[in-house]
Amino acid sequence: MQILQIVLLAIVFLSLALLMFLRKIPALLALPFMAFLIPIICGVSITDTIQYVIGQGSLKLHNAYTIAMFGSMLSIFLQKTGIAESFIKKGAELSGDKPWTIAVIMLAIIILLFTTLNGLGAIIMVATIVLPIMSSVGIGSMTIVGIFLIGLSIGGTLNAGNWAVYIDVMNLTVAEVRSFALVMFGLTFIAALIYITIQLFRDGHELNLKKIFVASLAVILFVTALAITYNSLSVDLQESVSEIFSSSFYVLKILLAGGIILLFALIIFRLLFSNEDKNKVHWTAYFTPILPLLLILIFEMNFIAAFISGLIYGLLSSFKKGIMNTFIRSIFEGGSVVMPAVVLMLGIGMLLNAIMGPGGEWNSSHPEGWPVLNLLKPLMMKIVPENPLTYVLTFTLAAPLALYRGPLNVWGMGYGLAAVFLASGMNPASIMGLLLAVGQIQGISDPTNTHNVWLANEMRVDVQKVLWNTIPYTWALAFVGLIASALMFMN
Repeated sequence: MQILQIVLLAIVFLSLALLMFLRKIPALLALPFMAFLIPIICGVSITDTIQYVIGQGSLKLHNAYTIAMFGSMLSIFLQKTGIAESFIKKGAELSGDKPWTIAVIMLAIIILLFTTLNGLGAIIMVATIVLPIMSSVGIGSMTIVGIFLIGLSIGGTLNAGNWAVYIDVMNLTVAEVRSFALVMFGLTFIAALIYITIQLFRDGHELNLKKIFVASLAVILFVTALAITYNSLSVDLQESVSEIFSSSFYVLKILLAGGIILLFALIIFRLLFSNEDKNKVHWTAYFTPILPLLLILIFEMNFIAAFISGLIYGLLSSFKKGIMNTFIRSIFEGGSVVMPAVVLMLGIGMLLNAIMGPGGEWNSSHPEGWPVLNLLKPLMMKIVPENPLTYVLTFTLAAPLALYRGPLNVWGMGYGLAAVFLASGMNPASIMGLLLAVGQIQGISDPTNTHNVWLANEMRVDVQKVLWNTIPYTWALAFVGLIASALMFMN
């Protein structure tokens, strides 16, 4: 019976994933269908599947799609008031017509920000600033999405908050996790430079490959030196540096708070006493997309509250006759524009509940655990590799299972699978290396990521095409990362 269930699960997962990959069926239909069939095959009743997987699953990502709605409202408002267009022109004037240089600079900014930031709200806020600048120098929409996703993944690799599960669950040291994270950072950064160069060539830009090679080598050497220096610091020294920064953080907060108050005072003065043409975009309006990011980063404000603050600031800084109608239309259109992404997030939440279990009320009445995980754990025990070669080959071939919330997806069954491998006696550090290596496929290419969905929707590209565009790079990256992990942890 269990063998039949496993076979049926494989057929459902692979066939629907393949149909989505080939764009024969839209993900917004395939994901709920997959979410419904998976628990049914594993013995969950239809009633429980409808109530706990479909019903509760549709609400699982409610924070993400609510944030996406408010972010979209701000984006539409920036477009309708002309702030976005003017911002793009200013960014183009400051950056010059050097798409490769601009792409690398934007990549570096994204990496830096997401070493500390998390969540769709932060992604939307950073994207509101970065995407128009890259568009202004002629970088293609698909390339922009790919650059952002790679930068996001690199930043996430270095985000110390993401290391906690490896340290706590697998009993690893900070040094072990940090050393491999820095290796993956270096490998992914090199892959990013290759991706940018190839994509810009495909976009039709004329590139000086000799200069690009020299610049890339200089950047790689500089980044490598920084990584080696950082890795050589003791944990105590790093904590001392953090304390210095945290002590000056309060001063920064006060200065920024004063700056924000001053900006509002300037806006009010302009509205009441200035006779200048209010149909032109005033310089104070350029802070509209930046303000929510500062409120989130520095003042740790709730994402939705930060977006609302940005909307109010944008309304005041661009105030003119008829602005209220523009404001209301932006709110309505913002909700409708992002609706395809919201519907897809509903399906993603259902699939998460189908694989990981609904928790809460269901778990309390079923102490034996979620049937899907119970069925798959014994199977996973049998594929634990015993030597470096089988480790690399097995997980390189299986790496695409990180897509569509598959067994190697840390936001699907990945951590559950890690627990199984750990119980089987597999080296904890090699499990960490495995998840970080194949995690590049999940973080960059997976169409079921909420950030992939939002970015594709924002740049008007198909999220499945993003998968096709990035999978050659991320699969190769997973292979190289697994080799590095095997060399470091399986000797």
